[in-house]
Amino acid sequence: MKGRIIDFSMSFGGKQRVTLELDTDFREGYEALKDAVLEIVIKKWRAKRSKDANAYFHLLVNEIAAARGLSDDQVKIDLVTQYGTYARDDDGMIVGFKLPASVDVSTIYPYTRMYKEVEENGKLFKCYLVYKQTRLMDTKEFSHLIDGAVQVAQELNIDTDTPDRAAWWERLKGEQS
Repeated sequence: MKGRIIDFSMSFGGKQRVTLELDTDFREGYEALKDAVLEIVIKKWRAKRSKDANAYFHLLVNEIAAARGLSDDQVKIDLVTQYGTYARDDDGMIVGFKLPASVDVSTIYPYTRMYKEVEENGKLFKCYLVYKQTRLMDTKEFSHLIDGAVQVAQELNIDTDTPDRAAWWERLKGEQS
């Protein structure tokens, strides 16, 4: 939910009060939650990636795949696990999991990176870190991913400029702040 902090005050009892202004209608949410004890998380809002950014990323993926003789899916997986963002839980902890070494992790989730192997009771396991899906990245995260894709493309002598790229890039950078 997008909004702004309007006011902050302290009571005589030491409690703190924050007044928020919301950009969306919260009346139903208020009625459902008004008497409940809540977990409150306030963080800086970031726009989701734009359709233009997504189209440009997939254009780069297509070009890199063609140059390397790989599938678009494999290139996207490689880019996300090299330049993407770790998935995190509600407490900010990086998400990971452990599987028996015999299990092909790509059948479960594509955006993972194995970081170690462990043996437990004579059985080998692989431990993986999980990366966010591109559709869940905000503009800053997606911009970093595109920067990585541009770098890879340029190393392969792929033209990364488009007629609207300069204007688009400035607009994207402005969305991050």
